[in-house]
Amino acid sequence: MNNWSDYPIFLAVAETGSLTAAGEQLNISQPTVGRRMKALEARFGAPLLTKEDGRLAPTEFGYLVLDHVRRMEAEADAITRSSATLEHSLVGPVMITASEGIGDFWLPAIMQEFRKDNPDIVVDVNIDFRAANLAQREADIALRWMGPGTQNSLIGRRVTSFGFGLYASKAYLDEKGTPTKPEDLLDHNGVRLNIGTQTFWPLDDSGHIVPMPRTVFRTNNLMAHFNAVLAGYGIGMVGHAADAAQMGLIRVLPDLNREEDLWVVAHEDLKKSARVRAAFDFIVNALQKDHAHFKSGAPSVFIEHAQLHSHKHTIAAVSKPIKTKVKLPVTAA
Repeated sequence: MNNWSDYPIFLAVAETGSLTAAGEQLNISQPTVGRRMKALEARFGAPLLTKEDGRLAPTEFGYLVLDHVRRMEAEADAITRSSATLEHSLVGPVMITASEGIGDFWLPAIMQEFRKDNPDIVVDVNIDFRAANLAQREADIALRWMGPGTQNSLIGRRVTSFGFGLYASKAYLDEKGTPTKPEDLLDHNGVRLNIGTQTFWPLDDSGHIVPMPRTVFRTNNLMAHFNAVLAGYGIGMVGHAADAAQMGLIRVLPDLNREEDLWVVAHEDLKKSARVRAAFDFIVNALQKDHAHFKSGAPSVFIEHAQLHSHKHTIAAVSKPIKTKVKLPVTAA
């Protein structure tokens, strides 16, 4: 008799190359992984794995089984998604994943306006730079930078662009001077933001990274990055929508700019869900209406102002929700 739960274990071992890594991924012990793999091979009467360059790799027979396992996984994911596709009411949760900077400030204010017309929808926001797996329902809707991703059956809209420039505190510029050309940056201190493997810094007209100052502060957190620039560590690349000027930051080398596209993405099956569709269309329309805010730092169409307090270089942003009553139409994406 087949033990269906053995197949995801085989898949994890094949993808990670070790029993230990597979166990950590599945939250089970390494001996349990080894025991279940031996049982699966015994049931087939043939080895599924072999050792290659210190890693476990599927045998020829193992690859044949793996093809079936991956199709099983896809079908299992489809079953999970089907529960959402059958829901035609505007009731229940909508899971949205977004990065810092938009998911933790702009999105909560906007989705509160969405809930005024959809009070029975629960807004579930996950803040993460990691791309959620929409096929496995890690999220219903994703706000993604640079592209919709490579997962199959995704529907994506490139909605707006975020503009970034170089900023520094007045205290830093008073001490170190203001750069007048890109080459001057080599004589300055820099604040770096690490997002995956991307070098987050302005590009020249040829698409190449402009000279970078010596790094004195590095972080993977947008708020820590902003606060470090504000504290006077050096020059950093800040979004124009961050109210940098109001917080006392000064833009340097204003001809240097960078833009990053923002996409709104959902799985094609989940777009059949009434509540996911409504949230998707609302977010798309709201982002488009606030395009000037994101691209150049113009006042937001929706958020009246951010009352910012600074205490030991910690910022607490409190938004007054809405300037005017705004009702966005639900349109096809």
